[in-house]
Amino acid sequence: MRALPEDPQLRELVRWAKARTVSRRAVLAGAAAGATALTLAACAPFRSISNRPIVAKDHSATVKSMIWANWPLYLDEDSKKRYPTLQEFEKQTGIRVAYDIAVNDNTSYYSSVKERLALGKDISADTVCLTDWMASLWIELGYTQKLNHDNIPNLANLTAKLRDPDFDPGRNYSVPWQSGFAGLCWNKELVPQGLKQVSDLWAPELKGKVSALSEWRDTVGLVMMEHGVNISGKSWGDAQFNKAIAELTTHIHDGQFHDIQGNSYVEDLKKGKTVAGIVWSGDVETLNAEVGSDKFAFVIPESGGTLWSDNFLVPVGSQEKANAEKLINFYYEPEIAAKVAAYVNYITPVEGAKEAMAKISPDLVDDQLIFPNEDTLSKVHIFRTLTQEEQTRYQTTFQGMLLGA
Repeated sequence: MRALPEDPQLRELVRWAKARTVSRRAVLAGAAAGATALTLAACAPFRSISNRPIVAKDHSATVKSMIWANWPLYLDEDSKKRYPTLQEFEKQTGIRVAYDIAVNDNTSYYSSVKERLALGKDISADTVCLTDWMASLWIELGYTQKLNHDNIPNLANLTAKLRDPDFDPGRNYSVPWQSGFAGLCWNKELVPQGLKQVSDLWAPELKGKVSALSEWRDTVGLVMMEHGVNISGKSWGDAQFNKAIAELTTHIHDGQFHDIQGNSYVEDLKKGKTVAGIVWSGDVETLNAEVGSDKFAFVIPESGGTLWSDNFLVPVGSQEKANAEKLINFYYEPEIAAKVAAYVNYITPVEGAKEAMAKISPDLVDDQLIFPNEDTLSKVHIFRTLTQEEQTRYQTTFQGMLLGA
């Protein structure tokens, strides 16, 4: 288990964080009701340019406040529930920030605000952090404001791999907040041979003790990559997707899986109900911290893992866009990014944060789950942006597989 940071304040923050068990990605998907909502979100009609909501007038010059909506446990926080870096931003800029832990999952958040977004109204958030596929939907529907890069000079620190996603080339509407991997985890005591590929999960001795993620881009994506599919490319379609579904369906029917679920897989690993599975990278470090040893290992499969990001967006109805841009710029300061990374255990997208981390906690500098090198990044791929019709069809197929198990 890696050591705590050397900086006394960060040591307190990280120790307190590791004592808590809720993960930022705890409720991305899972139940049938959640899948239904997901399908409804994906079915939102494409809006022509003439039908898109009108962007709100910016009042940042006179209004020195804003609201930031984000996921739980996704910002450095102390034992008194204060956010040290956010307090530093407020002190530097004079802009008061209401930090709203409003995003329990992409779909439910979107469902709660989509009607106001469609009208161009304020949704009580001047910036919100959402996952790539949902960010893509908002951008396509005209629900986000174009960013003024002049107000975000630190955007030059954005790592090259994340600068030109297909849903937002040049990052005109979105800026990454944190990123992570989906890969393989196992109990080193009970699976001493380890794992290299998704197909290693089908070993007879693991029957009934395997978990996978109900966020289907990760689970299906890993299987597709083992089939030789470039999930980032546009050359694949229904045939490749359905082949992966067929493989998963076979092993569901064979009883290989204990469950396909959200972040509750962490509790199953802790209790020994499962001993291996497809997981999210940041959870493994937290899991080891909770059990007090390096009991669990994580690896990106030899055929590749997924890379996802959560992104800052400025909703169309925000009247404090420039304030939000100053906030984004602040968190792209390498020193600030390093402080956040030491707490959240996910990948910082900020170049220079690694050098800053060397001053805070040198033992974190080589942590590939926070600062992946080029070799690590070459092994992961971003699931390509789907059309709304594809999203609906694939989600329905995946959910049908689970319901038919």
